[in-house]
Amino acid sequence: MAKTAGPVCKNADMARDQPGPSADDLLVLLAVERSGRFSSAANELGVNHTTISRRIATLEAGLGGRVLIRAGGGWELTELGRGALRAAEGVEAAMRSLESGDESGHIEGVVRLSATDGFSAYIAAPAAARVQRQHPKVAVEIVAVTRRASQQRSGLDIEIVVGEPQLHRAQAIRLGDYRLGLYASRDYLVDHGTPGTVDDLADHPLVYFIDSMLQVDDLDLAPNFTPTMRESVSSTNVFVHVEATRASAGIGLLPCFMADRHGDLVRILDDTVATRLSYWLVTRQESLRRPEVSAVVDAIRAVVIEQRAELLGEN
Repeated sequence: MAKTAGPVCKNADMARDQPGPSADDLLVLLAVERSGRFSSAANELGVNHTTISRRIATLEAGLGGRVLIRAGGGWELTELGRGALRAAEGVEAAMRSLESGDESGHIEGVVRLSATDGFSAYIAAPAAARVQRQHPKVAVEIVAVTRRASQQRSGLDIEIVVGEPQLHRAQAIRLGDYRLGLYASRDYLVDHGTPGTVDDLADHPLVYFIDSMLQVDDLDLAPNFTPTMRESVSSTNVFVHVEATRASAGIGLLPCFMADRHGDLVRILDDTVATRLSYWLVTRQESLRRPEVSAVVDAIRAVVIEQRAELLGEN
């Protein structure tokens, strides 16, 4: 969650000489929008939950309407709230400029993103390092998880998911495709032979996701390509798939951009069992207006373009 610049008065009952919203109240709204929860915003600002609630109530009274509505386990902006948020972002930018003595629009803040394990390691991490080199005051938090895009605010600025998401009030950007194929270790093939046809796969165990815990429909591929294979080692983490396959636990259905890094793995049935999936970036217009978030998005897109051949297993 990005940190909100500037002090926030802890006395929510402090009298005001002039009607209308205060800068402090706007900054509280900014913190709630970025985290989706009053409790997270309170922790960020160093106040208690009650103070956040009172600040929002005061802001709504000054604006004459609701700025937040309940949505699932968090809060969503109303139309009035989106207008107030733009004002809050202006307050934050002005305070950052005053604090730094720099009016050149330097970028700083915290950007939190979630992505699958492989994307986190090989795309998001290099992109984050690139942003950090260009903007030393931008910190990037990467949460490695394989799931659908969240329908509610979840304290994330950016989500990377597999397959096109169906969402409201969010922007989905197609980043590019990647390829999965069947791999086995050289030692495994020496001991068990190399399958020559899809039918031959029935004699081999499969290394892939735990079927009952798989949350992403586009990754539910094994029944389509390898219906006769029995499960061997399964995991929610794709790095476990790669290492189990390298250890000769069976034949792995692996992302090519991960498996091709290992000289002890051999791609098999390449013309028969392979598929392309797509990575999508999910964010919100409110988040994209923050320069630190835009910088991370641009870096991710650049790294995906640079690694297109690896992602498609064309090296």
